[in-house]
Amino acid sequence: MNIGIYNKIKESLPKNVKLIAVSKTKPIEDIEKLYNIGQKSFGENKAQELSKKHETLNKDIEWHFIGHLQKNKIKYIAPFVSLIHSIDSFSLLKEVNKFATKNNRIIPCLLQFHIATEETKFGFSLEECVDMLKNQEFQSLKNIDIYGVMGMATFTDDEQQVRIEFKNLKNIFEKLKKEFFSNNENFKEISMGMTHDYKIAIEEGCTMIRIGSAIFGERDYSK
Repeated sequence: MNIGIYNKIKESLPKNVKLIAVSKTKPIEDIEKLYNIGQKSFGENKAQELSKKHETLNKDIEWHFIGHLQKNKIKYIAPFVSLIHSIDSFSLLKEVNKFATKNNRIIPCLLQFHIATEETKFGFSLEECVDMLKNQEFQSLKNIDIYGVMGMATFTDDEQQVRIEFKNLKNIFEKLKKEFFSNNENFKEISMGMTHDYKIAIEEGCTMIRIGSAIFGERDYSK
């Protein structure tokens, strides 16, 4: 846990860029330390872990779900999640809408796009997303609100490649805004950039960065 690095990152951010502190696998005590100095937005990638942390911690924390979301785990986060970053299929979005309806909520979501070269990453292609947005069934989903897009660049030292991938996501955002969301004031978020590439993401127009290891230390992969 490095409060000094956290403060440096916060001070360096443009006013329009929100820091999501990625607290997955990290203990309650570390989250409380950041919360107590003003950090209110935290990111988790496991629904049950997120639900337990929500129960334990202050209720004004803004919880962001940033990992691959399994349909059978939506129920754990639907009552309270502030933003789901990782909607990567139409079927998942329909399921989120179902649980949002059960909880009498409208759940904000980001559409995740596959912008990297790695096959292991999830996400829509632009063509798949456009097909979904044109579908009448999509128009009938009343308990979700699309706030923007999310993507993860290739994990590489090639900064030019990362920059191209982030530019691609920004272009996708602008296309969707123009063609499908011009009347939706909430459609304004571009979630891209992590510890190793967030500075490039800021230069390429992100509005949210997701930073974990720079602040909390390396992730514990045994959990």
